[in-house]
Amino acid sequence: MKIFVKCLLAFGFFLSLFAATGIANAELAPDVLVKQTADDVLIIIRTDKDIQAGNQQKLYAVIEDKILPNFDFDRVCRMVLGKNWKTATPEQQAIFQKEFRSLLLRTYSSALSKYKDQVIEYKPMRYEADEKNVSVKTQILQAGGQPVAVDYSLVKGPAGWKVYDIVIENVSLVTNYRSQFSNEIRQNGLDSLNKKLADKNTVAGLK
Repeated sequence: MKIFVKCLLAFGFFLSLFAATGIANAELAPDVLVKQTADDVLIIIRTDKDIQAGNQQKLYAVIEDKILPNFDFDRVCRMVLGKNWKTATPEQQAIFQKEFRSLLLRTYSSALSKYKDQVIEYKPMRYEADEKNVSVKTQILQAGGQPVAVDYSLVKGPAGWKVYDIVIENVSLVTNYRSQFSNEIRQNGLDSLNKKLADKNTVAGLK
């Protein structure tokens, strides 16, 4: 998990690829959506004086407004908890969704604050018109370092394309969180996991 988080923090600006720009997702192919929406958030991060000065709350607001709405959180949470989702009560599920969303907000905020004008290279993509599940493959090019492969898993629903996983150098966000959370749940239960997430979110000022 630590390796994945380091990659996430080092190249976190890729998360902004799914910023909303007012274009209906359903009208665009997933790879076109990625390409057209990337610049919006990257420009904000690069030019906003408050964010550049370290205004954490403003960065939180950008992520909340531009990035998180483009995740299929119900699908992500079900995948992350795995079998534990089915045995959880509706209240436990709701608490986990809330705290996990804040966890991603914290993680992405730390990642985006480290954006340093890296370059995104998009891989050619082909898919059938009736496909509902696709992967958009990219590379992060950085001066003096090896390219970093970043793949975005998207599912198409009534609201258009939504992200449900991000894979960095073959390391899945969902798989890593599932492994980490399963250990905590197995040892101490889901309520303990929810409390630990809530405590960390509170410390980060997300309450």
